[in-house]
Amino acid sequence: MALKLKLKSFIGSKQESVQAPIEETVTDILTIGAAVTKNKVEIKPVNPHEEQEIIDGIEENYYDNESFDTSLHELQKLPEQLDADHITEDCLRLRNQLQAVSKRVSELILQNHLAYATELQQVMDLQRTLQAAGLVCQTGRKHLSHARKSFTVASLGLLSNYRKRQQLIGLLKSLRTIKTLQRTDLRLREMMEEEDYCGAIHLCQECQKAASTFKHYKCISELSSKLQDTLEMIEEQLDVALSKTCSHFDHLHYSKVQQAYRQLGKTQMAIDQLLMHFTSAIHNTAFTIILGYVELTSASSGAANFQKRQYDDLCKHITTETFTPCLVDLCKAMWEIMKSYFKTISWHALNDQDSCDGDSEIFHQRYVGTKLDHGRSRIWEDVQQRVKKFVLATDLSGFKFDEFIYILDIINRMIEVGEEFCASKSEGLQDTLKLQSLNYFKTHHQIRLDELRMFLENEAWEMCPVRSNFNILHLVEFRFMRKWANSRHMIPENELTTEDKCESLTTDQESKSYFSCYLEEGNPFDKRFEEEEKEDVFSALLETDGELLSDSDSDVAEDLKKDYIDEITGEAHSYKHKRRSSSRTILHKQTPLITNTTLNVLRVMGKYLQMISILKPIAFDVLSSLTQLFDYYLYTVFSFFAPDACSHTEKAVNPRLLNTLQRIRDNLLTNSAMYVPNNKDADASTDKVATAKMSSVVQLSDPKSLFGLAERVVATESLLFLAKQWDYLQPYLEELIPITKKTFLSQFYSQTVKMAVEVRVPVYGVVSGLSVSYESVLQQMSTVRWDVKEIMSQHNTYIDQLLKCFSDLCKKLEEVDKRVPLPKVVINLFWEQCVKNANRTFVEGYANAKKCSNGGRALMQLDFQQFLTKLDQIIELRPIPDKEFVEAYIKAYYLPESQLETWINDHKEYSSKQLLALVNSVDHLSRKSRQKLTNIIEETDKGRRL
Repeated sequence: MALKLKLKSFIGSKQESVQAPIEETVTDILTIGAAVTKNKVEIKPVNPHEEQEIIDGIEENYYDNESFDTSLHELQKLPEQLDADHITEDCLRLRNQLQAVSKRVSELILQNHLAYATELQQVMDLQRTLQAAGLVCQTGRKHLSHARKSFTVASLGLLSNYRKRQQLIGLLKSLRTIKTLQRTDLRLREMMEEEDYCGAIHLCQECQKAASTFKHYKCISELSSKLQDTLEMIEEQLDVALSKTCSHFDHLHYSKVQQAYRQLGKTQMAIDQLLMHFTSAIHNTAFTIILGYVELTSASSGAANFQKRQYDDLCKHITTETFTPCLVDLCKAMWEIMKSYFKTISWHALNDQDSCDGDSEIFHQRYVGTKLDHGRSRIWEDVQQRVKKFVLATDLSGFKFDEFIYILDIINRMIEVGEEFCASKSEGLQDTLKLQSLNYFKTHHQIRLDELRMFLENEAWEMCPVRSNFNILHLVEFRFMRKWANSRHMIPENELTTEDKCESLTTDQESKSYFSCYLEEGNPFDKRFEEEEKEDVFSALLETDGELLSDSDSDVAEDLKKDYIDEITGEAHSYKHKRRSSSRTILHKQTPLITNTTLNVLRVMGKYLQMISILKPIAFDVLSSLTQLFDYYLYTVFSFFAPDACSHTEKAVNPRLLNTLQRIRDNLLTNSAMYVPNNKDADASTDKVATAKMSSVVQLSDPKSLFGLAERVVATESLLFLAKQWDYLQPYLEELIPITKKTFLSQFYSQTVKMAVEVRVPVYGVVSGLSVSYESVLQQMSTVRWDVKEIMSQHNTYIDQLLKCFSDLCKKLEEVDKRVPLPKVVINLFWEQCVKNANRTFVEGYANAKKCSNGGRALMQLDFQQFLTKLDQIIELRPIPDKEFVEAYIKAYYLPESQLETWINDHKEYSSKQLLALVNSVDHLSRKSRQKLTNIIEETDKGRRL
């Protein structure tokens, strides 16, 4: 059939017109095919098994490929020497194989006759369709030929040119867009320099969209990759701009950066990057500051490569001269970073709340808030570690106290900033401060004790001229307490300065937080500790015509400033003349009695209290050392001016004072022979000091100066002034020390501070005992006869001698008072001791009388009354002390026998010798009664000794 179609096609191409193909039915084709098969192959009946063997004998090459050339294959199999028989045999074999295959194919055709007919019918239908398509093509070609004849070439050319024009216009627009895209890179750089991050990002994204439209151009594909690099560069510069906000936060700048990140859709990543930048800023800033100071100090000793060293090692190269300024700069830089972080949180709290519109924004706000809140502790921990390592790397024991206090104040401010920043207690920094402070304070306190000993050994016990209203708040070292004292109304109104009043008015302002006061400007570490502030502690006296005048009369009443007339002479006098005569007396009496050593102790106390107020964890350690200063002062004053009081006048010394002195001796004083000042090898925890020795300038044995009464008064009253300041400080100390340590403070006040006033008795008792010759009075009393029978009307001369001694003593006291103002309490105590000594001398002299009569007892009463009468004209002491001591002893002589025993048992203040003398002098006692009373007195004396 294929051959037939080919022949028809060949014949048709030769004809001028196309003729319709001859239609054949499927039946015809099948009939023809069967006939051909029948003609070509003669079907012979063959055994099926033989037929299968013949088919199996066909070589596999006949099945491999349809294009297999069977003839060539058989020819190639022929040997070089041809054999007719062999060829005949092969032909027969091939013929048999062909017959078997043809038969098998014929059988298969007959078996699939229906499917073959159906498929063949489809092929005929396809043929008819193809013939119809051919007719359509012929018709189309005819129409095209007609169009070619109908339209001219010029018309088609015109249309072609117009199309080209439109294409070129589109191309021109594309070229202009490409040109704009080529110039975009320069504009992007300009916008980044102008910090227009949002505009740059928007422009870059628009350019990327345009580049995707023209990506079929080769230059645009290269530009697209370049724009992506530019966008990455913008993100890098945006990250750099974000890092700049860590050190110096600018609201406008940060708003631009955040808006740019929001435009990129990377706001959460920006917060993560920001936290990393803050950490890097802390580390890099601290390292840069330390490195600058190290390179500055090491420039002269040879440049070393410090940039490659670790921060801890770098801190060890900071010198003591540069430590404080370096610490200040470090804290200032850390403050700026924390302030920027605080402003960052405030910015997000304000702006995120305003832009909280959808769920995504709410999630964003929560994410940012959580990150920033958690970042507070991380930021402060990094800051704390930088400062802690810096402080621990340097030995601070060699610093001056004022400088060390300033360092403590700086670090304490940093701790307060940290507590406000993230509510952290800064345990690491607190422990560092405590460690450094204790190490420093052990060395410093030992030096201060040695310094106090040196002051006491060189003290001349002269009065230091200070203001009449002087107290510790006038010293620079205590100025930090004025605010505390003013808040508790402990400063008199007339002593309030303008600064104090301003402080009281601005208390609320100062109570504000650091981030409120210094958020916009200033720095909490800018204010230097006021160590050069002027003091106003010394008295402002002017000398005119030999008179000491106050340079201020503001404390004088207006009525006293008026002129007056002397009632005796009638002369008129001005206020100035009156003021000259009274100013010295008033100021002389009001001036506190303190010494240079007292001022030194007060200054040291003020510095110690500054350390306590700044660093409360070591408050108890500092307070314990602070009490040692007072202990040593107390013990030294007692040992200088009452060394024999314990042995000679034991009854005059308070037993509690003796216990206090013994405690001080055991706990604070060391063996002088074994003591080496400032011995670094000694155990610093002992805090012991050698006993001070009085200066040779001080003379306590001269009767003309009342045995150094002026020096004794200055020393004792300065001790009491010191104790008074301790009383003033008690409320302040109770606020500072822990509750568990308040027992120590109360014991110190009760056992030491309150005992200072008891030092007066033994110190002034020495002078009162040496200023009057009581032994001489006793000798004169021993020459008096007390067994007179008549009552005498004239007193004995020993009374006159004793009164003369008291009168002379009064004049000497006035001389001493001109040199040192004697407080009234001191004068009264001194006269009280003198009168007590005189009364005991009277009793002792009366007890020495071997014989006595009623007239003698009356004479004793007369003498004592004469003494009391004249004594009222010499001293102003009221009432006379121990008057009953003498009168009772004299009157006991007249007691009846039944009452005398009771009187002896009730009056234990008399010695056994005096009681025995009384019993033996009473002439109306029987021998038995006298013996009984004697036994009672002796038994009582034995009980006293036990």
